[in-house]
Amino acid sequence: MYTLTNSVRLIGNLGAAPIVKDTNAGGKVANFSIATRSFSKDKEGNKVEETEWHKIVVWGKQAETVEKYLEKGSQVAVEGMLKTRKYTDKDGIERYSTEIVANDFQMLGSRKSE
Repeated sequence: MYTLTNSVRLIGNLGAAPIVKDTNAGGKVANFSIATRSFSKDKEGNKVEETEWHKIVVWGKQAETVEKYLEKGSQVAVEGMLKTRKYTDKDGIERYSTEIVANDFQMLGSRKSE
């Protein structure tokens, strides 16, 4: 494990099954999104819920664990760093995507049904 000055910790639920791929180096990479919720009150005092989606990337042995145990709805705690990538879409427009490259995660709910 390494020390992060750019550090993020989140607890949320997977919005869909993880996408796991093999890398050219023979390892694995897993991509998934988690939803986090926050609550506030509007001007009238009514409770308002907001959901934020976060893209997560996990590499190596942790990606293998993700593949084996996580599914849509799984609750996880994720720790990692924010990484923003610049890319050009199919129409030639430059876009940015921010994701969390996880260096640690913990499964919080029940295991994936097999």
